[in-house]
Amino acid sequence: MPIDPDKLLAIRIPDKEQRYSEKDAMLYALGVGLGHDPVNEQQLAFVYEKNLKVLPTFPVVLGFDPFLLRDLSIGINFEMTVHGEEHLVLHRPLPTSGIIVARQRFVDVIDKGAGKGALLLMERTISDKATGALLATMRETVFCRADGGFSGTTRPSPPVHPVPDRAPDIVCDLPTRPDMALIYRLSVDTNPLHADPEMARAAGFPRPILHGLGSFGVAAHALLRSVCDYDPARMRSIGGRFSAPVFPGETIRTEMWRDGPVVSFRARVLERDAVAINNGRAEVT
Repeated sequence: MPIDPDKLLAIRIPDKEQRYSEKDAMLYALGVGLGHDPVNEQQLAFVYEKNLKVLPTFPVVLGFDPFLLRDLSIGINFEMTVHGEEHLVLHRPLPTSGIIVARQRFVDVIDKGAGKGALLLMERTISDKATGALLATMRETVFCRADGGFSGTTRPSPPVHPVPDRAPDIVCDLPTRPDMALIYRLSVDTNPLHADPEMARAAGFPRPILHGLGSFGVAAHALLRSVCDYDPARMRSIGGRFSAPVFPGETIRTEMWRDGPVVSFRARVLERDAVAINNGRAEVT
């Protein structure tokens, strides 16, 4: 059954309520590498309840349903989808615990043509249930590799943020733990691709890969460390395009270009010289 764009965009996804605790915020931080140096007090602030801080990218795991596209009858081959882009806008810092209400909708679906796939654009907001205050807005692009050609016409992809054509102003290398995917999956996404060697081999990988949003969290940590002095309130937005997988245990080098409040970035796997996240853009104060 091909994608019916009118039917897809008319779907109303039920709101999702989620309670989270300090432990959830700390587990997420551990899952993207904070606490690798257990005596680094700046990192410890995100993984220890004393004067706890919440990572600015924590919202990406709140109200998120990794199997939403599988469970909806919308003509998408779920097994052939990959996370293409993630863009996060932070409206205010998250409390260390609370109850959020997530609202999600389909924004657009772009036909790239038969054999070329389709792009599904989605938006998710999370708000504080107690106050109604909007906390964060996330815009995601899902690349549906097997679902192009449904409309008979094609449209160009949305433009991406260009990375400057000069040497980076700042470079930050952060290691990933060999068990990072096993930790990260406890926060949100239990897809066996990130844990089961047999499933990873069936998907064409020599071993389980790190979640794209796990790599995203590592790059965000690099920015938090390099341009925000570990103050999460200084990060106002962050986004980028996923371009290659990361294997847990590899080193992620985040290259940054500072132009006023805008920081362009690219995350590269040091061991293989593979760009994992490209066209990155963050706004900081």
